[in-house]
Amino acid sequence: MRVTPGRGGEAERRAQSASEAFEEATGARLMGIVNATPDSFSDGGRYLDPAAAIAHGLELAQEGAAIIDVGGESTRPGAQPVSESEECARVLPVIEGLVAAGVPAQLSIDTCKAGVARRALAAGATFVNDVSALRADPQMAACVAESGAECCLMHMRGRPRTMQRDPRYGDVVAEVKRFLAERLELALAAGIAERRIVLDPGIGFGKTVAHNLALLARLDELATLGRPLLIGVSRKSFIGAIGAAASGSEEPLAVDRRLAGTIAANVLAYERGARIFRVHDIAPARDALALAAATLAGDE
Repeated sequence: MRVTPGRGGEAERRAQSASEAFEEATGARLMGIVNATPDSFSDGGRYLDPAAAIAHGLELAQEGAAIIDVGGESTRPGAQPVSESEECARVLPVIEGLVAAGVPAQLSIDTCKAGVARRALAAGATFVNDVSALRADPQMAACVAESGAECCLMHMRGRPRTMQRDPRYGDVVAEVKRFLAERLELALAAGIAERRIVLDPGIGFGKTVAHNLALLARLDELATLGRPLLIGVSRKSFIGAIGAAASGSEEPLAVDRRLAGTIAANVLAYERGARIFRVHDIAPARDALALAAATLAGDE
């Protein structure tokens, strides 16, 4: 599902062309991140002001993002929840502003609350990115089904405040696959069309470094579920930990030094079947994935 862009300028037309060209070349989509929050781990507070968030969303679209994911509640480890009213106050002006600007990208609302999703969808969003996989709010499944929006169902153990407290699995890939299959069936039973469902293994959500690497290495096993896989590894802590170990540092790489690792993880995920990439840095991800797609096509 795509949002039909309004009348925009040349920059908007170039952005639409960039995302379409990327999808044609790779069969993949890029999801740009707009955190309208004061406490995101990656850019806390930078886009809390609606004007800054709107400008950033337009920039991401110009670089080739097919989807702009707007969130008003941080899901970093240890994050504290915010009220529905506060979350709406953060995200609705951004979505409304992007629509008014004629952004040539699909708008996604990153929320676990049906009330926030409903208002965001009314404002112009057509994608719901729910890190709880429809578990946090019993009304969310009906909200998505009735709207006809796309949705992403993600695996997470526990909640953001607790998810990194000694996560354990027997076989993390098998357990994540089973969870996603169950949530897919629930979504279908709730009336959400299968073609509108995307699955996300939840890299970094209730997983250790080893768990994250296992999921990336065996992502092809999740691809057998038959739905597009979304991967969100951008700037995450496991990349900082691996980079630090490789450089002999005792401290994780700073967030602004995790781009190379992010690109490497996304390329590996693409080769194993991922087709939507949620990233902060659109242009570098676009170029790397285009090269990966061209290389893989040459081997066929």
